[in-house]
Amino acid sequence: MDRILLDQNWEFRQADTGSWMPATVSGTVHTDLLANKVIEDPYYRLNERQVQWIDKEDWEYRTRFVIDRAILAKEHIDLVFYGLDTYAEVYLNDEQILQADNMFRTWRVNGKGYVKEGNNLLRIRFLSPVNEGLKKLQAHGYPLPASNDQSEVGGLGDQRVSPFVRKAPYHFGWDWGPRLVTSGIWRPITLEAWDEARIRDLHVITKMVGHEQVDLEAHFTVLASEKIRLDARIYADTMLIHEGKLTLMPGENPIRVPVSIRQPELWWPNGMGGQKVYRIRVVVGQGKEIADETEVTTGLRTLRLVQDPDPDGTGKSFYFEINGVPVFAKGANYIPNDVFLTRVTPDRYEYIVRSAAEANMNMLRVWGGGIYEDDLFYDLCDDYGIMVWQDFMFACSMYPGDDAFLESVRLEAADNVKRLRNHPCIVLWCGNNEIENAWAEWDENRGWGWKQLYKSEQRAAIWEAYDTLFHKILPAVVAEHDPAVTYWHSSPSAGLGQLAGYDTKSGDMHYWGVWHGLNPFSDFRKYRARFMSEYGFQSFPEFNSVKRYTLPVDYDIESEVMMSHQRSGIGNLRIRQYMEADYTIPEDFEQFLYVGQLLQAEAIKMAIECHRADMPYCMGTLYWQINDCWPVASWSGIDYYGRWKALHYFVKEAFKPVALVMDGNEGKVQVHIVSDLPETRQAVLTMKIMTFEGQELWKESLPVDIPARSSSNYYEKEITGYDIGKTVLVASLAAEGVFNDTGLHYFTQPKYLKLADPGITVEIGVKGDAFEVTLASTSLAKNVFLTAEGYGGQFSDNFFDILPGEKVKVTFPKSGNLEEFKDHLKIMHLQQTL
Repeated sequence: MDRILLDQNWEFRQADTGSWMPATVSGTVHTDLLANKVIEDPYYRLNERQVQWIDKEDWEYRTRFVIDRAILAKEHIDLVFYGLDTYAEVYLNDEQILQADNMFRTWRVNGKGYVKEGNNLLRIRFLSPVNEGLKKLQAHGYPLPASNDQSEVGGLGDQRVSPFVRKAPYHFGWDWGPRLVTSGIWRPITLEAWDEARIRDLHVITKMVGHEQVDLEAHFTVLASEKIRLDARIYADTMLIHEGKLTLMPGENPIRVPVSIRQPELWWPNGMGGQKVYRIRVVVGQGKEIADETEVTTGLRTLRLVQDPDPDGTGKSFYFEINGVPVFAKGANYIPNDVFLTRVTPDRYEYIVRSAAEANMNMLRVWGGGIYEDDLFYDLCDDYGIMVWQDFMFACSMYPGDDAFLESVRLEAADNVKRLRNHPCIVLWCGNNEIENAWAEWDENRGWGWKQLYKSEQRAAIWEAYDTLFHKILPAVVAEHDPAVTYWHSSPSAGLGQLAGYDTKSGDMHYWGVWHGLNPFSDFRKYRARFMSEYGFQSFPEFNSVKRYTLPVDYDIESEVMMSHQRSGIGNLRIRQYMEADYTIPEDFEQFLYVGQLLQAEAIKMAIECHRADMPYCMGTLYWQINDCWPVASWSGIDYYGRWKALHYFVKEAFKPVALVMDGNEGKVQVHIVSDLPETRQAVLTMKIMTFEGQELWKESLPVDIPARSSSNYYEKEITGYDIGKTVLVASLAAEGVFNDTGLHYFTQPKYLKLADPGITVEIGVKGDAFEVTLASTSLAKNVFLTAEGYGGQFSDNFFDILPGEKVKVTFPKSGNLEEFKDHLKIMHLQQTL
């Protein structure tokens, strides 16, 4: 097969007006307008408001490409559009060949008879997604709920069109994102020409895993032009694992071939083993002549979602089992890395996935208000051992139920399940985000108040559409194309027909009592989940990030710009409300941002520790969220510019394979030890109470046996007779050559700690390809925060405490010379904010 990538010589314009301008494919209208200096950066200050006109216009793209006689002579010529956003009329040499209406589909068009030898003109007219959505809204006869559609920002009043348009829901706005409704060629376009045969839809299914051999089945379809007999070879990496003959009839020929790999290397989640992926390649042809070949990468592993009834019959487990081993899922929810998707580079993808792995995560949930991600994202999750909970792209809305919409969704789902099913990282297909609980069909007193807005016949129609889509169409697609992976109908859910709540004992839970409910952080201890798939707390980006989208006049959390870069209406002031309970509120803007990050980090650390300590009742914790799609105050642990917040550093510690969890209340401290290790370990637990100046007041050590994959309470102590504002409990856990963990527990909130100037000393040198910073203090230095303005990269640790008499060494990627780095290094600590 000959493949030609059509990514050159593109130009665009507002439809039927103006001159043509250079365009980048893959790209969007917004990014092309920005590149041509027609608009200013929509992320800067309030510029988002100035570009709302773009989504209400039609746009044209065109390119010319050359086809030679050899290509034209091929029996089949297809044009493949891997992503058109969203309503697109496609013309080849002025003849329409496609009418596209779904951003998530791959469109394959027969180009034979339309292409010609020599120059060819490909033109695409993108219709306004807003105007098309308004037509569908009007035709529907009544609106559908769409809680996060920021129609007012878009100048539409209460006309929320997002449920009717099959494009990324977050483009219409969310409570952490702007409203920037894009159009454009967001994934590649190729021309494919072939003669005898073409292979499609290769699916490698693991049938049996053994120590010496893994048995697989390769499923694929061969399209043949005529009756023909071809050789077929299948390789695993460079190893030939099958050789045979295929007798093909004209049209589609489904093929199933059993194959085996001897001495296999299994795929494991991060922290549990290796992440070997095999390249499985299928070649068909005659002798050395290759008619077509295709390959996928896959990993060898077994997978189960275990939902066994509890012995007392009150609930069911909810956990993933890989290769027969139960896995405690540690991770976060993931959203797209940018509103303008084509700006997400391979390096950016790897940075986010690697950051997850470095923080000891083993799962990301690809949330249903974004996109089915780029192939590279899943390749990286395979490589780094990050399991993926994959939502279908439906979130916080109800959807129409007409035949055309439902068929479009069925094809969308099939396209993406077939595209992604070979990735060992995919462990769950989930129908939607939060819609089951929002509508709450089975309880008139539950839900978000949606169903009460409609007449009885409208309610019945809306629910029928939901039931058809999420209980029939999507599970059928998964059953047909990826039956080895479980379909879960909605998140959260206690099971089909059972709404999730804070007291349910099955399924997964979203806990938002902290933040939305204004509940105290201690409530993370109160509500137990079998699998906590959402919870969170907000913070601001650090000051160096905020400066990139603001001016000094904006340095106030209630300024118009800072409020615009906060899409949870309660957000900025909610952060202040919670801060008042635990911290002295700084008057300085930069310090306020810093303390806000500490607040977020402590909240999520507490939640994670509660969930891990509750193992095996709870077997997963995914906080909201790891990343951002624009510069904003949000729930993220990594800001839009890639800077790790305090949260991500704290998560790295909280998700360690062996971790100390300390909890204190009513004058008593408990010390838990949580282990993800596959075997029992002997260790020494040492605890001491010391003053902030380093005086040791009490100490005790004891040997402990830590069972494999366990959580237990190992020690309790009554705390009396100490000045709780001047003392800290220091616990350390050591198993020589295996792990060494230290944790600190303070007996009161940070605002009541009697912190003195810690007298920090700093030594900076070079160690290999990194700068090494060594810090020490004469008294407790709490939450030491290092920044290096103008430098890219992360410190190996940050926001840490320094005990008197101890040295802390951290590294930073070396760039430039040492003296310049010293000049740009800045240190902040909590005592400075008092």
